[in-house]
Amino acid sequence: MRPTHVELEDDDGVVLRYFHHANGGGLVESSARVHPTAFVAAGAYVDPGAQVGADARVGAGAWIDRRAAVAAKAVVGADAHVGPGAVVGRGATLGPRVRVGADARIGPGVAVPVDTAVKAGAVVEVAGRRRKVGAAA
Repeated sequence: MRPTHVELEDDDGVVLRYFHHANGGGLVESSARVHPTAFVAAGAYVDPGAQVGADARVGAGAWIDRRAAVAAKAVVGADAHVGPGAVVGRGATLGPRVRVGADARIGPGVAVPVDTAVKAGAVVEVAGRRRKVGAAA
C-alpha cells in the first residue's frame, strides 16, 4: 500500500505536499489543480500553482513546473518539462523529452517534436498563424 502523500522540500526550504493523482498515480502538489479526467502518469510531477485541464495526458517522468498550464486534451510526452508559467494550448502535443522554457506559449493544436527545446518567452502556433521568430531552438 502506497502512502497517501509525499513531502518534498523545495530549494527555499519550504516543504511541499504531493498527492497521487487518482488517474495515473503521478504526484500533484496540493495547490495545483488537475482535472479528474486528466491522466498524470506515475513518475510525473505537477508543481505548485500549476493547472492540468480535462482529458489532458501527462507522460511518465514529465514535469509541469510552477504556475504552468496544460489545457484540455493536450498531451505532454514522457520526460518532457513545461517550464514555470508556460502554457500548453488545447489539444497541443509535446513529444518525449521536449523542454518548454519559462513563460513560453504553445498554441492550440501545435505538435512539438521529440527532443525540441522551446526558448523562454517564445510563442509557437500552428502554420498560418503568428509565430515569433526564434520560437524553437
